[in-house]
Amino acid sequence: MSVRNAFALLLALCALTFLVACGGSSPKVVPPPSGGFSDSNLSGTYVFSSSGVDANNPPGFLTMVGTLTANGSGTVSSGTVDITGLNVSADAQALSGSYTITADGRGQIKFGVTVTVENSAGTGTTTKGVTFILDFVLTSNSHGLVTEFDGNGTGSGTIDLQSAVSQAQLAGSYAFGVSGVGDNSTAAPIAAAGVFTLDSSGAVTAGQEDINNDGTYSGVPSSIATTSTLTVGGTTPGASFAVSGNTFTFDVFPIDNTHLKLIETDGILLASGDVYTQATSIPTGQLVFTMAGLDSSGVPLASGGWLTNNSGTISAALEDFNDGGNGNTVTAVGGSIAPVTGGRSVFSLTGFVNGAANDVAGTYTFAAYPFTAGGANGVQLLEIDNGGITSGTAYAQTATTLASQGFGLNLTGSNLTLGVEEDDIAEFTTTSSGFSGIADLNDGGINTTFDKAINTTSFTAPDSNGRGQAVTNFFSFNFYTVNSSTVLLMEIDNTQPGLGVFEVQSGPGASSAAHPAASLLRPVVHAHVARSKQK
Repeated sequence: MSVRNAFALLLALCALTFLVACGGSSPKVVPPPSGGFSDSNLSGTYVFSSSGVDANNPPGFLTMVGTLTANGSGTVSSGTVDITGLNVSADAQALSGSYTITADGRGQIKFGVTVTVENSAGTGTTTKGVTFILDFVLTSNSHGLVTEFDGNGTGSGTIDLQSAVSQAQLAGSYAFGVSGVGDNSTAAPIAAAGVFTLDSSGAVTAGQEDINNDGTYSGVPSSIATTSTLTVGGTTPGASFAVSGNTFTFDVFPIDNTHLKLIETDGILLASGDVYTQATSIPTGQLVFTMAGLDSSGVPLASGGWLTNNSGTISAALEDFNDGGNGNTVTAVGGSIAPVTGGRSVFSLTGFVNGAANDVAGTYTFAAYPFTAGGANGVQLLEIDNGGITSGTAYAQTATTLASQGFGLNLTGSNLTLGVEEDDIAEFTTTSSGFSGIADLNDGGINTTFDKAINTTSFTAPDSNGRGQAVTNFFSFNFYTVNSSTVLLMEIDNTQPGLGVFEVQSGPGASSAAHPAASLLRPVVHAHVARSKQK
């Protein structure tokens, strides 16, 4: 079920990729400890998403959001998808296709759709049929992590079982974030985060948002006009969100009344993102975070770590960062967290590395919008200091250990050597000494590597702050436990900064809420890749 919606955007710009191993036969597929998966575990109507780049010459930003109906035995009987990008577009296109799922929860969905493609000279368009492949790993019957896995491009996202949503159920306050690029040859990144309140008819009664346009911030949040609406059902479902003289229009794909997917359809900007139930305060105690984007020089940047919120004062913190392949750890991070007003707070982080020349630590400011999702309390963060364009999420930490368990994984990033985006999914099992499992890797839509064994070369178990480290034959990363089911990660390879997440596989018969880390990661825009190829 799709719905027209609108307002402005947010970016969680990021960069990531891994080193791809070569050769070898396919490893044996092993069911996770919770049991074996099969085609029957995808049954019903699901909302899916992917965000990344296409493989055209030059490549450009590409994102898709849609619904598909799976029959539990390998057939996708129907669905609708929106696709938007610098070179490719499709609006409310019908789809059908097929799917398969292996015992470890990994699977593929293939569907055909008609798209409009711009030629390489930018002088005209053609319409043609295209087959897309979504590679995924399920963590339950109701949720999974997605990588686009075909020659059309690459991207990362999620797949979630959809519930029926009525207009009255959407009355309440929501926090949102979307990310994307400007619809022009520069592929300039743009990001926004904010909040809005809906009445029972879908009218906006209050709202505000922060927008970061290619590292430039206006200085104050913008109001979302009360003439804006978001409606579901009826003959003309949709929304019109007016912000600072502009009206932005999105299609909306509700997962349930606490979580909506967005994709912009007005052609002003190209973006997608998520809406979650708004929270009224910033969690106190220890929070773990990951953020990514572009530094002040336009170089991919990623960071992760933990901080302690002691009633508005950051009393202790640690940050790992990877700025264009240059990484390190800083422990002298401090700062303050402002009280929430109108759904918005501000994080001021001192001693923080966020992309200044020579990675000199400084003071950086982030708009902060608290939300709840999947049983976790989180904060959407967006840089507003004119020092770059970085965004991400922080979560209240409720566990610091890592169980021996089956996990699904998603990573997304920018290969600094090859100048392409790579997006990957994996299924693995943890032990006291590392990870073992199978990974699927898509390198810019040019090379796809399927069924490659993950081997751990070194592993450091989480410390008392829930921070650990793993080095495998594909990628090296630090990781940060959020709770018993969700772990954030930041890649530390010197050729590929980036972010990811892994989530406990609840079992093939289980149903679980969408993990917030995966959705708000927004496997990002890769303005760095798209922009560099436009020049």
